[in-house]
Amino acid sequence: MDVFRLFPTPLMRAKQTLESQLVIDLVAHMVERATRSNVSSKGLGHTELLKPAENPLLEQVATKVTPKLVDFGVCLFGERLPWSIKEMWVNVLENGGRQAMHNHANSFASGVIYLTPTHPSSQTVFIRSPGGADFVFKNDNPGMTPNEFCADRWVSPPPDPGDMLVFPSYLMHSVPPNQGEQRITLSFNAIPSALKSWDYAIRFSG
Repeated sequence: MDVFRLFPTPLMRAKQTLESQLVIDLVAHMVERATRSNVSSKGLGHTELLKPAENPLLEQVATKVTPKLVDFGVCLFGERLPWSIKEMWVNVLENGGRQAMHNHANSFASGVIYLTPTHPSSQTVFIRSPGGADFVFKNDNPGMTPNEFCADRWVSPPPDPGDMLVFPSYLMHSVPPNQGEQRITLSFNAIPSALKSWDYAIRFSG
């Protein structure tokens, strides 16, 4: 008997994408700019959206992240395409803060780079997209064991500072209430240079 995992959703984990000194420098220089409050949680603040070219530290991040985006793009589009990061921003999650379920518009790949240790309570959670208005039957009881075919959510592995997750921008995700120390991450959105389909092409600029 064969079970085929049809049309899976790719999610890349890249350990130690950023070296420790770059992580330290990012925390020291970017956290004080995280002054924008989040409407869903009083304990969550962000920086403004930043272009990599606006800051030498972010340029270093982009240099290290972009080759991995090219690799990830092969999973999404079947071709090694040039990629660029549209925007970056830093998130500061205090004790008790959370991030509501959301996805990212106007991009194809999104990512999060962890800059501080993450308490197990606030590991990033990925959620199966909600269905439509149809009736849904579920088997949700103590005797069932969730798997990739029937689970409603997936909790990402415990990250270390410098680790990165990259995922399709449409994928819903959230951060549960943080029960630990301040959690700092750097998020980004990225796009390929162009997508071609037979007799037409769409080009993107970051």
